[in-house]
Amino acid sequence: MSVVVTGMGIVSPIGNGVDAFWTALLEGQCGIREITRFDTEGFPFTRGGEISSFELPAHIAAAGRHANLATQFLLTAADEAVADAQLATANVDLARVAVIAASNFGGITSAEHLLGESSEASGLEDFSEYGFLRSADHVANTWCFTGPRSVLSLSCSSGTAAMGLAADWIRAGRAEMVLTGGYDVLSRFAWSGLSALRAMSHDAVRPFDARRDGTIFSEGAGVLIVESEDHAHQRGAPIYAELSGYALNNNAYHLTAPSKDSKGTTDVMRMALADAGMAADAIDHVNAHGTATPHNDVAESTAIHEVFGARASSLPVTANKSATGHMMGAAGSAEAIASIMTIRSGLIPPTLNADQPDPACDIDLVRDQPREHTTRCVLSNSAGIGGTNAALVLREARSR
Repeated sequence: MSVVVTGMGIVSPIGNGVDAFWTALLEGQCGIREITRFDTEGFPFTRGGEISSFELPAHIAAAGRHANLATQFLLTAADEAVADAQLATANVDLARVAVIAASNFGGITSAEHLLGESSEASGLEDFSEYGFLRSADHVANTWCFTGPRSVLSLSCSSGTAAMGLAADWIRAGRAEMVLTGGYDVLSRFAWSGLSALRAMSHDAVRPFDARRDGTIFSEGAGVLIVESEDHAHQRGAPIYAELSGYALNNNAYHLTAPSKDSKGTTDVMRMALADAGMAADAIDHVNAHGTATPHNDVAESTAIHEVFGARASSLPVTANKSATGHMMGAAGSAEAIASIMTIRSGLIPPTLNADQPDPACDIDLVRDQPREHTTRCVLSNSAGIGGTNAALVLREARSR
């Protein structure tokens, strides 16, 4: 059964809405700046991908008024995706619409209120909002989706893994449509833990660059509507791309470092291709995990060479985190949206801050400006703390 993407929505540090997000990526805009939402005094890192301009859409403001900021990001991205997929005018069985949300920290700001780490009043609402499932509840209740719902938390591979689970549910007949989205918010608690990892840069994300010294974390939400191809055609929905395959595995090696032989990353890409029924030669472009941490970038480059062989040095690669920062649970969702826009436009957005390519990362990195490239099929990589790897294969929608 073919699974397709029929709607997309995003809230990101470089723009809210798919059009603004995509334009910013192509223009090489960067969303990294000094954090202002909470006091960073005493922290070793003070720059992040903070969303400074945000407001819930008026028509869902009442539904989301009690939700924490992270869930409000998710609701806003979901609102765009629902409209994009034309669900309001479609004859859809709402009992067959599922919701899968994905996050690193869930309602962490509600926990801060409860523990007195915020000047805002706390109460029973904060207690209930901290639960990870509440985000999916808010989405389901806002649009009356009464199908299955779930929340994944697989660190920074969460958004990609959620899309894979959505495809599984559709293939298994558990749902006809799935709203799937990754989301996260920057908070003082989260920043404490992230700073302790010592995996961040003080100024910029430089994927595959010889000067790279770490990633920079950010926030936002990315939502995609996926459904069976037959269901999409029956209701006359727009089809943006096909979700042809996915895979999920674990390095079983180290909490934060990839295995030295890159086996986990290599295997997950090969598994995703096998799930899609494709050979490596079918891939036109790789949207890399590209965190700009010293070991991860070498491991991912090595894995690309393992999977693509002689093509590896000429296969266009980009790393969106150089512009958006690392959106944590939302990273895979945002990068899936960017990959789909590349398929539709034939433009690969540039990787920022990669002025001195590392010889140890011998890949064809798209730099400086967008590259025109006929792109029918993209492999998008994600990885997370704990050793989880995830990969998606997205390809152009087939004519019918």
